[in-house]
Amino acid sequence: MAKTEIEIIARFKNHITTCGGPCCDWYVGIAQNPVTRLFNDHVVNKQTDVWIYDYAYTSDVARSVEKYFIETLGCDGGAGGGDDTTNAVYAYKKNHRTNP
Repeated sequence: MAKTEIEIIARFKNHITTCGGPCCDWYVGIAQNPVTRLFNDHVVNKQTDVWIYDYAYTSDVARSVEKYFIETLGCDGGAGGGDDTTNAVYAYKKNHRTNP
């Protein structure tokens, strides 16, 4: 179920706080298919790594969430990806295996 910007930010902030580490240890991005992006492109291990994703109501909401985590909280990531159908936001805690 799609969520608002406030709902996603609260959920992700809680997850990052609970799982630990400074925000710069986390990568936040947007994707049309967050499962492929996380587990194939970023090489996140589904069983052992720490990750989260959720769907926003719109691409603009997803981009706003991504921007907040990168620019305000200092998470790693690169804004500007996807297209106008990209509405999933994802995050993972980086480690020696993930890309980056």
